[in-house]
Amino acid sequence: MNLNASLTIALSKGRIFEQTLPLLAHAGVEPLEDPETSRKLILETTNPRVKFVIIRASDVPTYVQYGAADLGVAGKDVLLEHGGEGLYEPLDLEIARCRLMVAGLPDSRPPSSRRLRIATKYVHCAERYFAAKGQQVEIIKLYGSMELAPLVGLADQIVDLVESGNTLKANGLVPLEHIADISSRLVVNKASWKMKHEAVTGLLELLREAVGGE
Repeated sequence: MNLNASLTIALSKGRIFEQTLPLLAHAGVEPLEDPETSRKLILETTNPRVKFVIIRASDVPTYVQYGAADLGVAGKDVLLEHGGEGLYEPLDLEIARCRLMVAGLPDSRPPSSRRLRIATKYVHCAERYFAAKGQQVEIIKLYGSMELAPLVGLADQIVDLVESGNTLKANGLVPLEHIADISSRLVVNKASWKMKHEAVTGLLELLREAVGGE
């Protein structure tokens, strides 16, 4: 792929990165170093006009929004929590699929003396979901081990990503309500879309081919 402008792509380590690599390879873009072993946060690629910045998954939309990266790959859960300001979301990459769910103990009942307590790292998503239902809840922000919260009485329910459901089951919890289907999306900075349109859309079309298996 010949580009008429340099592009910076924001990616996060782990599952999304691993599943994005074959799609980028179809576009002729592969990292020259393994991000799992390299200490570098900016990686050169097989295309001299494309580089990767390796950041936390939750930071990808922010880097793209403010132009520190032209494009990025982020889970829809991260985009919903971020709000999507300053971004275009032109392509569902159809990878890292899961669901954003409300979960809890199978026999739990809403408390009568106080608001329902919801433990989650998806604070904005949870607030919007329960507000849309006309239900007032108390949100408790956690950064991990959500399943523990109902077991020790910290929260009545949780809002979290569910893939197979095995972690919920292992901790005696069950999915209760479906909030959103989640997959990873390509996001583009709005200024880059205009100023580097040919380069961005060229990469976009190659990624669309890869997603479609063409």
